[in-house]
Amino acid sequence: MCAPRLDEDWLRASVWPRFSRVLQRKEIYLANHSLGRPPDRMAEDLRGAIDAWYRDLDGAWNFWMEGREAFRALTAKLLHVEPGRIVPKTSAGQGLRAVLNALPGRPRVLTSDAEFDSLDFILRVYRDKDRIELKALPFDAFKFEDCDLVVVSTVAFRNGKPFEGVRELVKTAHAKGAKVLLDVYHHAGVLPLDLAALDADFAVGGSYKYLRGGPGACWLYVHPRHHALRTLDTGWFAKKDVFAYARPEPPQFAPGGDAWLESTPPVLAPFQALAGLELTLELGVKRICEYSQSQKALLKSLLPVEDHGGAFVVLRHPGAAALAAELEREGVKGDARGEYLRLCPDYLNSRAELEYAAQIVMRHAHAG
Repeated sequence: MCAPRLDEDWLRASVWPRFSRVLQRKEIYLANHSLGRPPDRMAEDLRGAIDAWYRDLDGAWNFWMEGREAFRALTAKLLHVEPGRIVPKTSAGQGLRAVLNALPGRPRVLTSDAEFDSLDFILRVYRDKDRIELKALPFDAFKFEDCDLVVVSTVAFRNGKPFEGVRELVKTAHAKGAKVLLDVYHHAGVLPLDLAALDADFAVGGSYKYLRGGPGACWLYVHPRHHALRTLDTGWFAKKDVFAYARPEPPQFAPGGDAWLESTPPVLAPFQALAGLELTLELGVKRICEYSQSQKALLKSLLPVEDHGGAFVVLRHPGAAALAAELEREGVKGDARGEYLRLCPDYLNSRAELEYAAQIVMRHAHAG
């Protein structure tokens, strides 16, 4: 099925039935920027992977590896890169650690003050263990400074603001001999993204949010110029001829991005992500983005929210966390990060839902 320009009538008829289980919930779900709502088929894909285990025991590895490769291929298509550049990981943080543990010496890392906690926490722990030098600059005034590695999000998680000048940052870093790792978790699947065109060295992301694949279905992107770089975060799945059980000296690594794999992988995670990835590609990220913009415009007409260009809008409120809790008690699910109440509609939200939710938000925001 090729999606037309998205509108609510078409979505209601052609897409919403694929989410019959989650749409039974009696709430207005506006936390799509946090945990994405899974399609019905996700459970079927997981059941197929589990049934293979019951049916084939160790023979299930063939089926599981096919699922992993399908996950890599779909993710690569989404990002406009080759599948061999996608390395399955269980978290974005695991991808960051793999890169940090591949760099020699005590690398100088430049980051922003707006990185998500998982990456930020890892960076500060590595700093405190004297494994890296670390400097953080304001996200809104970020400029390249001399370093070995830049770690920065393309979209800020607190307020949805895209990073200005990513392409120029990568060019400048490369000209100065530095590498760049992009966190695209709040970008991939909801805003157009061409990693090949950006020429980034590394990127991390996953299916937890807009790609509707749940936790654990994450990845590290490694540009081919770094495929020969060796990380300490390795394991037997990074070996050449994994199931040959040979032990040559020195160790022999698999070609391409497979050399960045680790030990026995979580085999179910890729199956969680397949249905969401396929649907995203079917609808088209550009169409999803356009529809998201129209939904945010509606919320902006009803609420004093800020739209910084990402997938969600934010309402500044000194008691944002308490406000989010009050809304949830009334059946409107958003969340808060600091002073920001985050509200993210998606193509499963109707106009009537958004209008009703706005009334509830306004009532509680004024009461606070």
